[in-house]
Amino acid sequence: MKDIINKCECSFIHEEVVGKVKNKMPEDEKLYDLAELFKVFGDTTRIKILYALFEEEMCVCDIADLLNMTQSAISHQLRVLKQARLVKFRKEGKIVYYSLDDNHINQIFNCGLCHIEETYNR
Repeated sequence: MKDIINKCECSFIHEEVVGKVKNKMPEDEKLYDLAELFKVFGDTTRIKILYALFEEEMCVCDIADLLNMTQSAISHQLRVLKQARLVKFRKEGKIVYYSLDDNHINQIFNCGLCHIEETYNR
């Protein structure tokens, strides 16, 4: 069964509403960057890595073992997460530890998870 999309049956433009929203709309460049950020969350492996890093700072070896993947595959995903400024790293001798870049990542993740859990509980 197809979802029904309700459409207006008139062509009246609510100029006050449109103007108000237009004045508050961020610049296209910022919205583009936001869309790119959300694309990074569109990969299950990256979500699993972020979830693991909520719990504990981890090295590539540990994450690879946890997710039963190669270190190379994990390194690739960490590179994407680092470019999006979602994770950071620190070196301790030969070991590189990864952690979340800041508290915003936790908030973004938790908001998404709450939304999904709300959907399951309907």
